Amino acid sequence: MIEKHFILDDIDLRTFYGAGNANLQMIKALYPKLRIVARGNVMKVLGDEEEMYVFDSVIQRLKTHCLKFNSLDEAAIVHLVSGKQNGMTSDNSDPSAICYSISGRAITPRSENQRRFVEEFRTNDMLFAVGPAGSGKTYVSIALAVSALKNKEVRRIILSRPAVEAGEKLGFLPGDMKDKIDPYLQPLYDALLDMIPAQKLQADMELQTIQIAPLAFMRGRTLNDAVVILDEAQNTTPQQIKMFLTRMGHNTKMIITGDTTQIDLPRTVRSGLVEAMTVLDGVRGISFIKMDERDIVRHKLVTRIVNAYKKYEDSDKD
Repeated sequence: MIEKHFILDDIDLRTFYGAGNANLQMIKALYPKLRIVARGNVMKVLGDEEEMYVFDSVIQRLKTHCLKFNSLDEAAIVHLVSGKQNGMTSDNSDPSAICYSISGRAITPRSENQRRFVEEFRTNDMLFAVGPAGSGKTYVSIALAVSALKNKEVRRIILSRPAVEAGEKLGFLPGDMKDKIDPYLQPLYDALLDMIPAQKLQADMELQTIQIAPLAFMRGRTLNDAVVILDEAQNTTPQQIKMFLTRMGHNTKMIITGDTTQIDLPRTVRSGLVEAMTVLDGVRGISFIKMDERDIVRHKLVTRIVNAYKKYEDSDKD
């Protein structure tokens, strides 16, 4: 008889154990010769060496499945266990999936430019994704970052946005600094919560594996081993975006997203995103993805609204 401890790291324990510990009870039922006791993220298992060897392999596969698909149920457990015995494959993943939502839905590129976005991320260290509201810039960026983190290609994700109204208005908002800046960062939280279970996301943020901060907090940092995303970059000044881009460290990928039709800066201030796209055009290792109304994946009315405003602005110029 031997005893072994299995550490369930990098996964959401509620998902792994199941509602009312249903998954844990099934695992115990499938291995009656083993004594299994779970405490937090540690499973203590007692049994004979041969059975333990088989169990070790299955647990690793269960963890991989749980991490990748954000789900684990009795059917998956039975399939993974029997797959080991019968030489079956347990990976029913969508080959075009970037990652999976908390409901197990495959998150895939939904337009030609989104597919190009994913391809360019693999081959370039810095990407600019520019396009209208609803074209998937932020969502695809975060999906790529989550995938890289899960695959251990990077050690952390860093997300940032400029707080355009930060000057005088920010001081009038209630609460501490976190309470004041959270409204500007909410779209980033929303996307993350669609891909990472809430309890796991909270733990990752406490450990600073995932960091969300306003752009001003980037000054003086060197960002290594990370996917770093600057969202709403059209609202940066030239000085701000230059400061952000020069934070790039080793084994780091940067994604800069924005919509040049929604610049909220004062009229006298030039958008840093617009300037950077001109200055950095042709620089090796930097890719530019320009999206349009054909990439919009929100409600069909969003496309019509974008087109209507574009037509109005074009006629106004004339």
